[in-house]
Amino acid sequence: MTAPPGNGHDDAAAAAAGFAGLPLPVVLFDAQGRFLRLNEAAERWLNLSTRSVRGLSPGDPSLFARLRVAAEVPALLAAAAASEEPVHRRRVTFQIGDRAGGWTLRRGAVHLSALPGGGSVAAIVPDGDGVEPPRRGARAAIGMAEMLAHEIKNPLAGIRGAAQLLRQGLGPEDRDLADLIVAESRRIVALMDQVERFGDTSPPRRGAVNIHDVLDRARRIFELTGRAPRMVSDYDPSLPPALVDADAMVQLVQNLLRNAAEALGRAPPPDPLIRIRTAYDGTVRADTGEPLPLQVEIEDNGPGIPDAIADQIFEPFVSGRENGTGLGLALVGKIVTDHGARIRVDSQPGRTLFRLSLPRAPDPRGPHPHRPDSRHPEPPR
Repeated sequence: MTAPPGNGHDDAAAAAAGFAGLPLPVVLFDAQGRFLRLNEAAERWLNLSTRSVRGLSPGDPSLFARLRVAAEVPALLAAAAASEEPVHRRRVTFQIGDRAGGWTLRRGAVHLSALPGGGSVAAIVPDGDGVEPPRRGARAAIGMAEMLAHEIKNPLAGIRGAAQLLRQGLGPEDRDLADLIVAESRRIVALMDQVERFGDTSPPRRGAVNIHDVLDRARRIFELTGRAPRMVSDYDPSLPPALVDADAMVQLVQNLLRNAAEALGRAPPPDPLIRIRTAYDGTVRADTGEPLPLQVEIEDNGPGIPDAIADQIFEPFVSGRENGTGLGLALVGKIVTDHGARIRVDSQPGRTLFRLSLPRAPDPRGPHPHRPDSRHPEPPR
């Protein structure tokens, strides 16, 4: 490619000034394909700072603990530098490290163009990564829910009461059978209670909520069951309040923790572990375009989601566990859908990550993106 004369760094500086405020991740590279600048959205999405990567190539071994990119990225940079036409590649994979030693798998479409004075600019359009709840999947059981709740729970109450009365006049062996009837009746009622929640079509009561209070409350409740493995938290203390229904979020997080613990129980690793993280990512949006910058991640080091159900885990009655109801993650999907939020899953043997993206509550002082005391200005709408 023949470039007009000019100073590459001056052109890059001009490009950086133009792309700095864009909500999409934008990365500038020099003529040798090395990092030059990242805009704020790119620093958040890649979990890197310009200062830490300037002068390094995307495949530099010194970056392996923080960023691993697909092999085609250097080739794309070379193609962009040699062509007068922009270069596009869909679903490029980025593995992004964190402080706790974990990895987040992200994908995005990469659009590369050469700069007049040398170098190139890359814009990343984030994909929806992993498995996502189907738009109607979580509501597929609503019509059945009310019918089951009324048609099954009512006679079960009578069966349980009759078994308790019969037990009083039975011998020891027969008492065990009566106790079994009572226990199974209670189990079915509990199942119907779960199914019945799908029939609740009332909107969530959303308000400004500290998401860390929700996570701590759900964690404490789950730990009281006695089935909790070791759990560690890595919170971003500067996160602004989320716009959610607190009780619904506690239920959602409990279901995700229970799902992780059950997966760890199926094939326990040497050190079963659940990690709970929070972060801010201003690039994430709902299908409607609403910003969903507050990120909650729940990760376990279990065996992963079985391939046979990997694409259906948010559907009602789909379970990878023997005798599982298949309602825990379906209810998660319903709560997410009711909030206009997003949840994505990345699973492989040894690591399953659920990433929940939530809206932030409006600042009661009004929308002032440049307020100096705000570490996380409200993303543009």
